[in-house]
Amino acid sequence: MAQEIERQAKLVDAPVPAEYVNRLAQNLARNSDIKVPVTTKLIDSNEVNAFALPGGFLFVNSGLVLKAETEAELAIVVAHEIAHVAARHGTRQASRGQLVDMASVPLIFVGGWAGYAVRQGVGLAIPLTFLKFSRGFEQEADFLGLQYIYKVGYDPTAFIDFFERMEAMEKRKPGTVSQLFRSHPNTATRIKFTQKNVEEILPARPQYVITTSEFQQVRDDLRIMANARRAIPEKRGPTLRRPSEDDREGAKPDQDERPTLKRRDS
Repeated sequence: MAQEIERQAKLVDAPVPAEYVNRLAQNLARNSDIKVPVTTKLIDSNEVNAFALPGGFLFVNSGLVLKAETEAELAIVVAHEIAHVAARHGTRQASRGQLVDMASVPLIFVGGWAGYAVRQGVGLAIPLTFLKFSRGFEQEADFLGLQYIYKVGYDPTAFIDFFERMEAMEKRKPGTVSQLFRSHPNTATRIKFTQKNVEEILPARPQYVITTSEFQQVRDDLRIMANARRAIPEKRGPTLRRPSEDDREGAKPDQDERPTLKRRDS
């Protein structure tokens, strides 16, 4: 499935952003419960999303990096995906009688491109009953991911900051978060759950990692790449104009509506 996604999705080929996201994921994985190697790829997509496949294959959209304001915000999303794999949510879901091949089901963070297009691209049909069934697993992934970023040293309140901004975006522009994943805990619930855990479970520290200059540079690079793509005119076919009556009157019979060809000299 990971190979299929890589064939169909456009990956960011710039080495610096891709390597940065991979190193971020590896650092979080070392401080998690995951028992399998982690492989991380950066997808060139404006969708604010990240997802994981059972087996340790993580995919992060460049749109997520651009929407995150700090490295800690990006880290909480990646940590959430690592938590899905570490908790073996795919296997546990399949063992409860779901008629789905869990080896081919992405575990979604906020929905979007991976939630629909990837599945359609590989011909998968995922019942909505499966998505509704994963609500508890999403909350568990939030809980574990929060502990992972805390262990690395990131500010756990970055989770709250990120989701408050996503909630504001959704109110301004409904549909920012895929409606297909309404069954996941909604934004307000996730914020409240995280605030409770930060206050009651995680001891306060004198200082946290908020962001780094490397994150800012990578985000700037991705923004430049995105702007460059938008500046390229969309490829269109030739524009054809049907001759008017006046044009036809002045045209010779054998030239009417025919292209003019010029033979190249030898």
